[in-house]
Amino acid sequence: MGVPLFFIFGDYMTTVTTPTSELEAINTILSVIGESPISSLSDISSVADAITAQSILSETSRQVQTKGWHFNTEKDFELSPETYSKEIIVPTNALRVDPMGADSEVDAVQRGGRLYDRKNHTYQFGKSIKCDLVILLPFDQLPQAARHYVTIKAARIFQSRTVGSEALYEFTALDEKDALLDLKRNEGITGDYNILRSNPTVFRSLIRE
Repeated sequence: MGVPLFFIFGDYMTTVTTPTSELEAINTILSVIGESPISSLSDISSVADAITAQSILSETSRQVQTKGWHFNTEKDFELSPETYSKEIIVPTNALRVDPMGADSEVDAVQRGGRLYDRKNHTYQFGKSIKCDLVILLPFDQLPQAARHYVTIKAARIFQSRTVGSEALYEFTALDEKDALLDLKRNEGITGDYNILRSNPTVFRSLIRE
């Protein structure tokens, strides 16, 4: 699933495909109900189903990324308090904030756009806090395995909400399962997980089919 590009090397023509674009993802979603594809993202506002498809794609991407994957997790990210307010402002694209290392004992949670100290009942912190951040990435910054899974999952949701055909639902659900397995395999490879070093729960979730 990608836009084919053609290059000439001597007497040979080579096809190179690029990762799934947001436009391709939206057109894949539209195809499950037999809707004609749109030619550009600027056409979305004039096609009601395309608006819905883009919205569900965004919703699904956020839901999938919230789980936290190797590709959207920042390890040991230092969050510092503001000079005057002493409040720690959380990045706007943060989906989860978890104090780690020496700061793992700090009972801090994200509330709105700030960190909140549950133990001391305050938004003020006297020092920087190192955290693991799960961040929300734009669709075009996801690895291909994640783009494919998000697209297929969004297509199933879109179809069930707009048409509700049981036969089509079963077809795309099977595709979704295969796409999730591919994403988990990709996660296992890029995250260098193994049964000896990794959290057993995480490792089992990656290899379970």
